[in-house]
Amino acid sequence: MSNRTLVLLVVACALFMENLDSTVLSTALPAIAADFGEDPIRLKLALTSYLISLAVFIPASGWLADRFGARIVFRLAILVFTLGSIACGLSSSISEIVVARVVQGMGGAMMVPVGRLVIMRTIPKSELIGAMAWLTVPALTGPVLGPPLGGFITTYFEWRWIFWINVPIGILGLIFATLYIPDVRGETRTKFDTLGFLLSGLGLAMVVSGGTNLGLGVLPQPLILSMLGIGAVLLTWYFFHARRTPAPILDLTLFSVPTYRTAVIGGSLFRIGVGATPFLIPLMLQLVYGLTPFQSGMTTFAAAIGAIAMKFVAPPVLRRLGFRTILIINGLICAAFIALPATFSLSTPVVMFTVVLLVGGFFRSLQFTSSNSLAIADIESGRMSKATSMTSVLQQLSISVGISMAAMTMELTRLARGGGELAISDFSAAFVVVGLATAASVLLFYTLPKDAGHEVSGHQRPLSPDPVTAARER
Repeated sequence: MSNRTLVLLVVACALFMENLDSTVLSTALPAIAADFGEDPIRLKLALTSYLISLAVFIPASGWLADRFGARIVFRLAILVFTLGSIACGLSSSISEIVVARVVQGMGGAMMVPVGRLVIMRTIPKSELIGAMAWLTVPALTGPVLGPPLGGFITTYFEWRWIFWINVPIGILGLIFATLYIPDVRGETRTKFDTLGFLLSGLGLAMVVSGGTNLGLGVLPQPLILSMLGIGAVLLTWYFFHARRTPAPILDLTLFSVPTYRTAVIGGSLFRIGVGATPFLIPLMLQLVYGLTPFQSGMTTFAAAIGAIAMKFVAPPVLRRLGFRTILIINGLICAAFIALPATFSLSTPVVMFTVVLLVGGFFRSLQFTSSNSLAIADIESGRMSKATSMTSVLQQLSISVGISMAAMTMELTRLARGGGELAISDFSAAFVVVGLATAASVLLFYTLPKDAGHEVSGHQRPLSPDPVTAARER
């Protein structure tokens, strides 16, 4: 096995562990809610706090890797992630598990973009699609394996072991990272943008936390509105700060690259539905259909099979059709599969969930690979660090927004019918809303030129002949 393959394998395993923990709680939420004496919807804070922490601390990870080397930062990330996992397992209230998840997110924030950075600086652009396909598999299988693993542990052991099993994995990760991760550093040294980090981090945390708490009754309404207002002011301040700073923590000039702008913003809209699905389906299967946590988790496992199957299909399909065609047609297919459970009733066989997730997992995985590859297609090598940080921030925020949007929709529909337990109609409304958000991404992909990212995809449209050649042919 070559060193390049070993590096790819270590990074993929780290991505798998981080992505696994983003959804491993989903099937355990009812059990944890009963243990804490809380409403299951309120416990979405344990999911979104992790994602918010990722978004806040990711911007610093690229600079840390450039300054101190990817190997050191990658090992530190695994250590912090493991300590956060231990704290999660020792939690006895919502506030404690939220704080512990924030610590976990700090570790994941350094782990994911640094791993991607290593891949992007050690693999030629012509081979990136194949590498991205491998990295997409753990990014997609982690979230879908999270529910069955969490369900198995919750059903047959105790939910706290969901986090404690990360300890031996973390120890192995430290060993393999030390042996195989290259000490990649930035080509140039820049001063850390402390003010920008505080403005962007606090602004994002305020806005997303405020939006997450809307309608939950956990925090007073005036406080939530204050958080949203202060967050908006801080982000506006950062916008003007970034325009004056030579090396801002989040480089907004990346959006001047058309392919990057379209891929990242369109991909963020796409991830709203993808992020909400692992939250909605396990809850629906347990609270409406009466399945155990393990049974509901095993149902969602089908999406992993579809994601793995895509790995072998993505490169030739992209070479054949190109990014634009794939992102438009495949985006609509994905949106349809995300919204499809809205048509289910109490008489719908549970196996239908498996079929929808199996087929939908394939198409979602293809969309992930396409948008991630297109995002870096026209980015210069020296800006890869900034690009990976910005992309990762927006990805985590969009997943958090998806979970919040789904939870808020369910809460509003429950209140509209007079309250009580969650009903199938509440879930149906949520699936429709996040499905429409995913479909909206196609509007952005439609603006791409036909040959967008052809250097990476290997697909080139036939060029129109010049006037002289055209005249000769006539």
